[in-house]
Amino acid sequence: MSKAIEKIAQHWQKAIAGGLDKIRIDEWDMDIYIKKSYAFKDESRVMKLQSQGEPVEALVETLLVKALDKDGKRIFNDADKVNLMNEADPAVILKVVTAINTANIRLEGKETVKESQPTQN
Repeated sequence: MSKAIEKIAQHWQKAIAGGLDKIRIDEWDMDIYIKKSYAFKDESRVMKLQSQGEPVEALVETLLVKALDKDGKRIFNDADKVNLMNEADPAVILKVVTAINTANIRLEGKETVKESQPTQN
């Protein structure tokens, strides 16, 4: 393994070692937990739908992939997508996904890095 890959892997281990954050969803009378960072394979599922012009499905996919229980296991499985698309309040899904996406802010030293925004030079 090259030194560059070692540094990248070390950074990743630090990013995922921080535990889970809890988000309360009163409308569903439940808590969901989220990681501070997600594997690229998980992010790619959402990005693929966005690039295909499927923003609603991308929102639901975000919920499927990122909503976890207190033990870090997925709350929803892929088969739940149909129910979430047809039987869940879209406003609540939007609220939850917005909370998930905006919670992915990490403080590193004095710098704040928001996951969804590339750094500007």
